[in-house]
Amino acid sequence: MANLFTIPGRIVSGEGALEAGGTYIKAMGTKALIVTDSIMERLGNLKKVTDVLLREGVGFAVYSGISGEPTDLMIAEGVKIYQAESCDFLIGLGGGSPMDSMKAIGAAASGGGEITQYMGTVIDWELPPSVAIPTTAGTGSEATQFTIITDTEKDVKMLLRGPGLLPDLAVIDPAFTATAPPAVTAATGIDALCHAVEAYTSRKAFPLADSFAVSAVKRIFGYLKRAYDNGGDMEAREQMALAALEAGISFSNSSVTIVHGMSRPIGALYHVPHGLSNAMLLPECLKFIAEGAETPLCELAKETGIYREGMTERQGADAFTGAVCSLCESLDVQTLAEFGVSKDDFVSNISKMADDAIASGSPANTRRQPTKGNIIAIYEALWK
Repeated sequence: MANLFTIPGRIVSGEGALEAGGTYIKAMGTKALIVTDSIMERLGNLKKVTDVLLREGVGFAVYSGISGEPTDLMIAEGVKIYQAESCDFLIGLGGGSPMDSMKAIGAAASGGGEITQYMGTVIDWELPPSVAIPTTAGTGSEATQFTIITDTEKDVKMLLRGPGLLPDLAVIDPAFTATAPPAVTAATGIDALCHAVEAYTSRKAFPLADSFAVSAVKRIFGYLKRAYDNGGDMEAREQMALAALEAGISFSNSSVTIVHGMSRPIGALYHVPHGLSNAMLLPECLKFIAEGAETPLCELAKETGIYREGMTERQGADAFTGAVCSLCESLDVQTLAEFGVSKDDFVSNISKMADDAIASGSPANTRRQPTKGNIIAIYEALWK
């Protein structure tokens, strides 16, 4: 079976990538709208980007109104600024939220209308040129043809997709990720692990995408705990930045499965950051995935050195699942209760969340097809 494989137009990676990328950014246009958040301003990361733009003689405007998970209202404001400032390209600086917002602003600015009207539409027209500069090692948005935006009227996270959303340039500079605190390092790192494992076990998996998924998993097992324990470990930071990129490439091509499908409703209703809700769900979802995905999970156990001679495929799959659970525990991933979610309120919304998860389409990519009852049981298990 033939498969289409897509990646960002260009990738500049490694220490000093932002400086080296200045020439490529200049070629994008004459005035950029930088889509970011107030934290990037406070940390000085925004200034690093504007210094490069000033050096290259590129004009810019700044939209730093992305707070938390992006919504349709934030996108509408970004489009307004993009047009009022006569910008001709976009730069997304930050974690997944600013980068996803940048993509959505480009889609709405070029396609017209509100971003909510593009739910279910393949975004395949020409968008303004875009540059993605991640400051966390996890979301992989710099490498994907997806964006996730909350429809505030329906309280639903919309998964928007299409080749037009792929960034034209990804700048992977590990210096930016060094500012991420331990909790963010953990959640985004497990998010990257979700991307790679889901892509590798997806019904849509294929060999070229698989190679990126396996490499990402190996890097994450080797370097995530190091980056969490010592944020100044630049080797670990660089390896995790590459892992996030690889995982993004893998799931952009093979898609995600049950974890992401179940994660989006939690984010929409309780405003749990996307990476954290994925991290909360991954152990329980892996236990469900294991039946039906014994072969790929056992292969991951072999690739990460977890497999032991004489294990059956199911034993290897269970060993990998156990190792992921242990990794999450070592990173002190918050529970729903620790995040401040009310159990009673959560339970009252489980049926709606299960419906929304199924409607997203992602659970259908799981090799073991989940029923609504299966999804409800996993949601309930988050409180045990």
